[in-house]
Formats: sequence, structure tokens, C-alpha cells
Amino acid sequence: MTQTSRTSAAERRNARAAAAAPAEDGAFTHRQILTIIAGLMVAMFLAALDQTVVATAIRTIADDLQGYDLQAWATTAFLITSTISTPLYGKLSDIYGRRPFYLFAIAVFIGGSVLCGIADSMYQLAAFRAVQGIGAGGLMSLALAIIGDIVPPRQRSRYQGYFMAVFGTSSVLGPVIGGFFAGQSALLGLDGWRWIFFINVPLGALAFAAVFRVLHLPHERREHRIDWPGALALITFIVPLLIIAEQGRIWGWTSTRALICYAIGTAGFVLFLLAERAYGHEALLPLRLFGNRSFTVATAGSVVVGAAMFGGLLLLPQYLQIVHGSSATVAGLQMIPLVLGIMLGAMSSGIAISKTGRYKLFPLAGTALMTAALVSLSVVVGAQTSIWALVPFMIALGVGLGFNFQPAVLAVQNAVAPTQIGVATSSVTFFRQMGATVGTAAFLSVLFARLPAEIDQSLTAAAASDPRVAQALQGGRLQAGGDLSDTSFIQDLPAFLALPFQTGFANSIDLVFLIAACAAALGFLVFLLLPQLALSNKSGIQARQA
Repeated sequence: MTQTSRTSAAERRNARAAAAAPAEDGAFTHRQILTIIAGLMVAMFLAALDQTVVATAIRTIADDLQGYDLQAWATTAFLITSTISTPLYGKLSDIYGRRPFYLFAIAVFIGGSVLCGIADSMYQLAAFRAVQGIGAGGLMSLALAIIGDIVPPRQRSRYQGYFMAVFGTSSVLGPVIGGFFAGQSALLGLDGWRWIFFINVPLGALAFAAVFRVLHLPHERREHRIDWPGALALITFIVPLLIIAEQGRIWGWTSTRALICYAIGTAGFVLFLLAERAYGHEALLPLRLFGNRSFTVATAGSVVVGAAMFGGLLLLPQYLQIVHGSSATVAGLQMIPLVLGIMLGAMSSGIAISKTGRYKLFPLAGTALMTAALVSLSVVVGAQTSIWALVPFMIALGVGLGFNFQPAVLAVQNAVAPTQIGVATSSVTFFRQMGATVGTAAFLSVLFARLPAEIDQSLTAAAASDPRVAQALQGGRLQAGGDLSDTSFIQDLPAFLALPFQTGFANSIDLVFLIAACAAALGFLVFLLLPQLALSNKSGIQARQA
């Protein structure tokens, strides 16, 4: 390469950086904001799509790797590393800047995806999913923090609505893509399911190139101690908690392994509090943030709303697949009304907040809608309920979820110091993820604890009214309260034999919907305490410069 070509390349890079840089007062133009958001959306789509795609195909993957009974560890490993890394990204990006850590997150995610694609056992897949989770932990939280840097709070929710569109699109496309690849025995000489991970490589490269090209944020590095003791204590606290949340239903909540997890987690929590107190404002999660009422209410609300949210997102596909016999791909398409509701709620609330400057109304209206929709679903769902009868309640649940995605983050970003936007944003994401994890574990535990009794009751009632069912039970064709670890046999049964099982599942899911509704109602009570502060007209960068 000649000196002239090297100089011209450097000039082009400098010109791109100058074009992407804000004005002297730290303000970005609408075009600059949209350009940056476009790059962030590609990366967020990558992370959101991966979760739905893998969830659809995990049974096929586990069967191929001869580790069906180990499949939960692949999910748990991803969950552990993505949850733990979220606050680390927030804190470190506050100190050193967002761009290098966002690029690092994308690169690690791509590398983890390649490793997952070449895994030869479930143990390898679990380890490589942990690597992938390290990257995923930064993709969502840093994107929201970057929006906080470049967009004033008064206008922020309007732009965050674009991210909800990405989330909704991935929710629909994920099961379709996952079902397609999982259904291919081989594709270009490789197992079909391996392309679920390899497809992340070109998408990730596109995201990396987009962010590298358009994201040039001014940052003034601050001398800071890094709270490594707090990070290690957080790992000691969170890892046992997530493990027991995922495995407790299998191990038993009072088993020896469960008690060990409780003890280690408690010790880690105490050590974490001591470390955060010792590091003060330099802590990984500064305890003084909890003195900020907006932060405390928003994080507490995120925990309970996260639990209620996954109650709907987890249970509806289960109901559609088990009771209605839908494949994972078809169930994903049947969830479109809920996804449209999420997008409608997020976009409409964003526009309203940017016009009025008032945000407290939306988490209240959202949790009220979620509560009403979940209670209605608990009443409506049955073994023979039409899918069309569920559509209005799915839309209402989606709108309620959409109303809740943005205001908690917006309230926190508006209330904290501009130098703490990263750690505050990642904390809200972190607590929402924790609520979702614990809520999911609780819902599944209730579901599987109630299922055998409900199925027994349904079979007994069916046998009393239908001699064919009684004959099947007496002949050993059906086993009441049998092994429910694989429910695919229900779709192979004649309609009159499948109906008692479907009735038992529907009756069990009724109760879980009610519990999720209680969590949403608790979220309403929590958000009543959220202060309504005036939204600033300065972005995070402008506020730091001022």
C-alpha cells in the first residue's frame, strides 16, 4: 500500500468520524441519531433472534448430541454469563466509553456462535453458550445506554420504540427460522441445527461493521478503581441463584444440592454488599443509587414485571403446542397478535411521552392491562378453546408489555447523574432478567407440580363418561400420572384419548396465568410510587459537557 493510499484511507476514516460526531454543544442531528440507531438495531436483532431460534430447536439439538437430559444446562450457562456480564458492561462503559465494549460484545458473541456450531456434545455446547452469553450481556444494555447518551430524555422513548420493533420481528422470525433449520437433516454438508449458530456470523459481521462505522461518541476517561471484589461477589451470589432457579424443579427445592446453592448465594450476597459499601461511588452497583427513589422503584418494578412478562411469553406457546398441537414454528406465527400488541404499545407510548413529557401513566396502564389480560386468559383457555378467542387478550397483554418496556429505563436515565447512565441502565436490565428467571422457575414448578393431579382427574372423569377411555386405561394404553417429560405422544393419540391430557394441561395453566396476573398487579402497586419528574431536554453527552 502506498503512502498516498494510506493517507487517503486515514482521511476517509477521519471524515466519517467527523460526520458522526455531535455539534459543539453535544447535540446530534436526527439523521445522525437514526444512523447510529440503525447500527444498534442490527446488533440487538442478532441477540434477540438467537434466543428465540435456539429455544425452538434445543430439543432437536439435544437429541442429536445425545444429551436430552442435559439440555437445561445449555440454557442455564447462557443465562448465567449474560446476566452477570450486564452490570459489568454498564460500569466499565461509564469509565472507558461505550464503543469499545459494544464492539467487544459483538465480537465475543460471534466467536461463541462459531464454537456452538462446532460443538460435539451437550457439555461443549453448554460451555460455548456461556461464551456466547458474555457477548449477549452487552448487546441490549449498552444499546439502551448509548441511546441515553445521544438522545434527550424528552425524545428518548420515541427512538426506543424502534428497538421494540426489532424485538417483535425477532419473536416472529425466530421460531420460523429455528424450525426450518432444526427440520433439515443436513444443509451444505452440516447438520441443519448448526446453521442456527452459523447464521449469526454474517449478521454479527454486519452489526460489527455498522457500529464500527457509525458509532463515534465523545468520551472523557475518568480515573477510577474497578470493583473486581464486587464483581466476584456478584458471581458468587448470582450463579447459585440462577442454577437453583433452573434446576430446583428437577433436584427438589429442599435437596442437598439446593441447600448448598442457597448457602453459597447468601454468602455471596453479604460479600457483595460489603464490597459495594467499601468502594462507594466507584462500586459496580453503587448502593447510593438506591437512595434515588426513581431508581429504587424502577428496579423493583422491573423485577415483578419481568416475572409477569415471562409468564405470558412462556405459557402461551406451551398452551398452543401442547393443547392445540401446534408445532414450534406454527406457535410462533400464532403469537403474532401478542407481538403486534407489544409493538403498538411501545411505539404509541414513545410518541405520547415525547409529546407530553409524562411517563408514569404508562407502566400503570401497562401493568393494569397485563393483569386484566392474564386473568382473562386464565378464564378463557381450555382444551377446546378457539385460538381466535385468545387474540383480543393476546393483543391486550402485548400492549401492556409494550407500555412497560421503556418508562422504567427512561425514568432511571432521567433521574441519575449523566456519568452513571450506563450502570443505571444495565441495573434495570439486570433486575428485569433476574425477575424473569425466578418467575419462569416458579411458574414451571407450579405447572409441573399440578399437572399429574389434573391429568389424573381429567382421565378419571373421561373414563366415567366414555367407555373407550376406560378401556384404554384398563388395557395399559394410557398411564394416568405417568412420565410427562416428553409430551409429544399427546399429538399421536386419537382425539378422544388426547382430550383428557389437553384438559389437564389447560386446567394447570389456568392457575399459572393467575399467579402471573398477581405479579403484574404487584407491579402496578410498585409503580404507583414512581415519581413523575420533568424530562430533561439534554442528552447524556450534553449533560456531561454542561
